Amino acid sequence: MTHRSILRPAVGLCAAIALSVVAMAAVPGTPQQPSATPPAQEQPREGSSKISGAGGAKPKLAVPDFLAATPDAESKAIAATIGQVLWADLDFEREYYMVPRDTYASIPVPASVDAVPFDRWRELGADGVVIGAVRKTATGVTVQVKLYSVAGQTAAFSKEYSGTAANPRVFAHTISDEIFKQQRNLTGVARTKLTFSSDRDGERMKGTVYDRKIKEIYISDYDGANPRRITVNRSLNINPVWSSDGKAIAYTSYRRQNFPDIFIQRIYDGTPPESPARGTDRIHNFLPAWSPDGTKLAFMSNRDGNAEIYVMDANGGNLRRITRHPNIDATPTWSPAGNQIAFTSDRSGSPQIYVVDADGLGQPQRITSDDSWADRATWSPAPFNEIAYAARNGPGFDIKIRDMTTGQSHFLTNGEGSNESPAFSPTGRHIAFASTRLGNQQIFVVARDGNGLHQVTKEGNNYTPNWSR
Repeated sequence: MTHRSILRPAVGLCAAIALSVVAMAAVPGTPQQPSATPPAQEQPREGSSKISGAGGAKPKLAVPDFLAATPDAESKAIAATIGQVLWADLDFEREYYMVPRDTYASIPVPASVDAVPFDRWRELGADGVVIGAVRKTATGVTVQVKLYSVAGQTAAFSKEYSGTAANPRVFAHTISDEIFKQQRNLTGVARTKLTFSSDRDGERMKGTVYDRKIKEIYISDYDGANPRRITVNRSLNINPVWSSDGKAIAYTSYRRQNFPDIFIQRIYDGTPPESPARGTDRIHNFLPAWSPDGTKLAFMSNRDGNAEIYVMDANGGNLRRITRHPNIDATPTWSPAGNQIAFTSDRSGSPQIYVVDADGLGQPQRITSDDSWADRATWSPAPFNEIAYAARNGPGFDIKIRDMTTGQSHFLTNGEGSNESPAFSPTGRHIAFASTRLGNQQIFVVARDGNGLHQVTKEGNNYTPNWSR
């Protein structure tokens, strides 16, 4: 959905669209997470040292393919996948200089995780090297991993994991997050998820006023891998947002014949979607936003005759109106403390970002003034206090970030295509957004300083990303 359709909601508030209702399929259960078992007694103690770079520079880290302790094709494939994904996970946070994997060819493959050719890794300039091994068991696989200091020839990190062989990437994501926490005191995002709306299936609605592609809600790993469709109602499903516990997604859907409403899908429970806002053919509800504690939803509704911002409990109780203005108020987002809500309003003549107390008692304050059009605000999680939004100063949109403490703003993107719908990672260090820079609208992620751009989606058109907390 474009910015124009949000602030000119003819799609939902004025147009009659007849849609068929199809039941929603639940996503299968959560993939089994690998469980860590203590290292054997003779292994180096975990956390005995930190990997550092020369002269205070970022450490140089190498991650070759893991070893296949059981020499069958499946074990070899799992071992290779873990090594490749772990390298990418560690590279994503830009805390290390990752030694390119195509330079490893001259390094002999060790017989075990304890037989490391340190002199050869030193020649390659590595400060640390991750060596791992995969062994099949009766119930799945066991993955042993060690992060070595090349200079000290000691293990700075040592663990063993057991779990199913169905998704080797889970092992890599878990190892990456634990290395970051132990070595850099950093919370990684490798095990987080994205959700977004997509028309990648190429289906179209039947019997509607407009010829419209179907959009369904998907989730994926943070890097776009393992995409899974969680709605199958052959309708328009848009603007998904994760709950704070990562177990539910709220979104707008036109699955009820000809009007939009808010649904909550508890994606791992296998239960039918809930409709807490209780929309009708006259009451249209859009654009949900979870409060930081996961107990409330802010949303846009026309229930009192005009598009305003409302807040309700997640179960639909304690409904209260937050804004009161004859112009359209839309796209709410909560502050990290949950005491304020930012939203878009065209009350000044063009869409701009305003902030109001979450109880609705104060007067909204406009916070954008340098842009001809500002929309789709998203408030960063703590400890940052920033708002990212889409700003238009030319033919397209760019992502802009405003520091709410200093009042200073800067552009994150710079005119490549049109860039919309920013969403912060749970750590606030990265932002996902939708962009047309390569033609179709795709999801990208980038660090909050504008570096490290990664394309996440490639199929169809993809919209309104949101990052699990």
